[in-house]
Amino acid sequence: QVQLVESGGGLVQAGGSLRLSCAASERTFSTFAMGWFRQAPGKEREFVAAINSRGGGIVYADSVKGRFTISRDNAKNTVYLQMNSLNAEDTAAYYCAGDRRPLLSGTDYSGAGIAYWGKGTLVTVSS
Repeated sequence: QVQLVESGGGLVQAGGSLRLSCAASERTFSTFAMGWFRQAPGKEREFVAAINSRGGGIVYADSVKGRFTISRDNAKNTVYLQMNSLNAEDTAAYYCAGDRRPLLSGTDYSGAGIAYWGKGTLVTVSS
């Protein structure tokens, strides 16, 4: 069973930065597409960013483009999300997701069908 463990969440002031990490237990992590999703209180889960197994094919949600950066280190079985210029609308639980198949299908950015998920890390941005 693949385990994904997020870390790095916390409380930050608007305009600040956080770096989320997601460590995978899977030896074949380098074959996994990885991504980040988030869910704010009372809202549906939404896509944030995705990266393919080799570190390319990067896609961002329009709401975070230019502020967030996804990256991965296959030697450390870890994917990262650098979040800059945070604002109150970024407050949410952030979830790491991974699959041997591409995370996104056409225009479907819902995350439905993704095989592996972490338990989430909470990011709170104070205004």
